[in-house]
Amino acid sequence: MGRVFLLELQGRAYRCRFCDTPLALSDDVLSRSFTCLRGRAYLFSNVVNITLGPQEERMMMSGWHTVEDIFCCCCGQMLGWKYVVAHDKNQRFKEGKSVLERWRIAHDAGDELNLDARAGSSDSENS
Repeated sequence: MGRVFLLELQGRAYRCRFCDTPLALSDDVLSRSFTCLRGRAYLFSNVVNITLGPQEERMMMSGWHTVEDIFCCCCGQMLGWKYVVAHDKNQRFKEGKSVLERWRIAHDAGDELNLDARAGSSDSENS
């Protein structure tokens, strides 16, 4: 295994709760109103310092999706999933986007204005 090089993020960022590795900028949050099996989750347009698991088909609340699990590149903790293919054409906006489970990440700064009222979608694994 080689040396891990981390991408540092400029600005307020979300970090791995377990090892403090920077994962995504606050500006990359697309929705704070997603739901997963263990509670709330956020949809991001861009996530860094991660490794991806193998692609697999999953039945989510919004239908069938091809997804890859997301792991922290430093501590290996599972953080969420990335949408590869949405089989329902109404869900295709999720393709290429990443979901991080809220309880697995920490935010650099204090809470922002309540943006949870943004329109969004919920999704979690049914299995």
